[in-house]
Amino acid sequence: MTNTTDFSDETRDKLRGVSTATLCTALFKRGLRNQFIQDVRPVGQVGKTMVGPAFTLRYIPAREDLNPIEVFRDRAHPQRKAVEDCPPGAVLVIDSRKDARAASAGSILVTRLMQRGVEGVVTDGGFRDSPEIGALPFPAYHNRPSAPTNLTLHQALDINVPIGCGDVAVWPGDILVGDGEGVVVIPRAIVDEIANEAVSMTDYEDFVLERVQGGASILGLYPMTEARHLDDFEVWKGAKFIDRT
Repeated sequence: MTNTTDFSDETRDKLRGVSTATLCTALFKRGLRNQFIQDVRPVGQVGKTMVGPAFTLRYIPAREDLNPIEVFRDRAHPQRKAVEDCPPGAVLVIDSRKDARAASAGSILVTRLMQRGVEGVVTDGGFRDSPEIGALPFPAYHNRPSAPTNLTLHQALDINVPIGCGDVAVWPGDILVGDGEGVVVIPRAIVDEIANEAVSMTDYEDFVLERVQGGASILGLYPMTEARHLDDFEVWKGAKFIDRT
């Protein structure tokens, strides 16, 4: 079972305030180059940034003699069980083998996840009923719309095991962050330090953007290679802190 109790509200709040782009750079500094889930995008409009630990579901290619529509009568069917077992605050992450020709799930299952307090859902395949899912106040990410039932191509096999989603390895408990650009996967062991660094990076990027909007050159400023900009940044941060209080 995904452990959500050791993921602090403080870290979650920090991650809600930074972009996936900034997080990717912070991860790259630690040698992690492939943490952004490929070819996955928001189903609808993005409101609050999605942040939560991964709870996984793995599909394999369907075999017709083992995957008839009657399998849904089984209360322990892995897809149904994943929807009912995914903990509140977690993100259901689905390995659909990057195949959107059949749906990973539809609006009823996604609505059930929302009602249970799950943080969001991500698949590297597609969702059916995508217009309805896109209208929900619930973070959902997929490759593209897909009407056929998952049974035609996908066979649900495992819950909460390491998976691949959009060419990224996802381990249960890894922290997923999703915004308007997509979804990044942060290894659980370093999430606190990544969150802290991303907040600092975001502050500096805000400072840089303000200067660039005022006509400043990026040379020496972004990245910072001239010490004078550090002094200016410290003054800017001090003024920002005063404004907040």
